[in-house]
Amino acid sequence: MNLGIAGKWALVCGASKGLGLGCARALVREGVNVLINARGAGVLQAAADRLAAEDAGASGAAVLCVAADITTPEGRAAVFSAPGGPGRDFDIVVTNAGGPPPGDFREWDRDAWIRAVDANMLTPIELIKATIDGMAARGFGRIVNITSSSVKAPIGILGLSNGARSGLTGFVAGVARGKVAAHGVTVNNLLPGVFDTDRVRSMTQATSEKTGQPIEVILHARRKDIPAQRFGTPEEFGAICAFLCSTHAAYITGQNVLADGGAYPGTY
Repeated sequence: MNLGIAGKWALVCGASKGLGLGCARALVREGVNVLINARGAGVLQAAADRLAAEDAGASGAAVLCVAADITTPEGRAAVFSAPGGPGRDFDIVVTNAGGPPPGDFREWDRDAWIRAVDANMLTPIELIKATIDGMAARGFGRIVNITSSSVKAPIGILGLSNGARSGLTGFVAGVARGKVAAHGVTVNNLLPGVFDTDRVRSMTQATSEKTGQPIEVILHARRKDIPAQRFGTPEEFGAICAFLCSTHAAYITGQNVLADGGAYPGTY
């Protein structure tokens, strides 16, 4: 299927690895020019080099990278002023930030909450605010926020994530149904369940150290709880993202698209 987005410009955040990189790779393969962002310069540059060498060749897409903290005004300014980039005139924006740490809500102070809200709610809102009107003026725009399955089914130890991402979800529900919807702009949230990423491995390592259980035992138990009996891959997550960014998804907006191998037990 031709997704109809070749030649567009996309900003993909948190794209040095994991789900963000999976999204960037899927877009590049469709001929989308991408600017990838993350904080770690070395890992990000390596990701950009791989995308350019392995994925952009056939499509002719440009691959740029800007190492900056997108949660800060300075980081966003660096992204929007990147040489060779489109400025603020991105056609596609994929927001993504690493989730806040797990823990007991009794241990989180105000600063912990502010960091979580800033990264997982306010930063996506700032990126939307900076780009959405230009999208509407040009008659095309796709915004995909990578949130979490915890928006649908809260996870007890991830209270910071539950709260911050739910705030973003409420905001998107309103803005997606605003005037931009009539001008070819869609805003959706993509909710990952358990995917094979560094974050899952690091959290499993922490659980192993705390409980004394071997890592493989913990991973096996988690897989057994998923109807698909496996974790998702960044590549298939990226394919879902690319479809939401396509011309074929123009009638999908304001939605929370859950990708979790069937783990969520609800009907709706």
